[in-house]
Amino acid sequence: MPAHMTTITQPKLCLTCEKPIKGRTDKKFCDDYCRNNYNNQLKAGTINLVRNINNALGKNRRILEATFAEGEEMAKTTQEKLLQKGFQFKYITHLYSNKKGNTYYFCYDLGYLPLENNWYLVVKRKEE
Repeated sequence: MPAHMTTITQPKLCLTCEKPIKGRTDKKFCDDYCRNNYNNQLKAGTINLVRNINNALGKNRRILEATFAEGEEMAKTTQEKLLQKGFQFKYITHLYSNKKGNTYYFCYDLGYLPLENNWYLVVKRKEE
């Protein structure tokens, strides 16, 4: 191409607001607000999923905690009572199997052991 002819390049546009970007050639956003907004939108789905699971685990723990009488370390309740209060059995933090082979399901420091006829033994984890 002869020296007297110049190519006109289209200005690069911000990925968020589509305004023309000034400055470095590798910039993708016009300012910090647009950059943060773009990245927050990318993470929003994951953040909401984690927040919802954490909320469900917290609610499960509060429901288990409410089954204890004052100063008690164990309690019994039914599946129906837990479900009525909104307990979601699919959300637990960990499992514990004792020497007898019983598996306890925990929400943080509070756990439950399924018993016969839809009854549950609710326990507090002992500090180690």
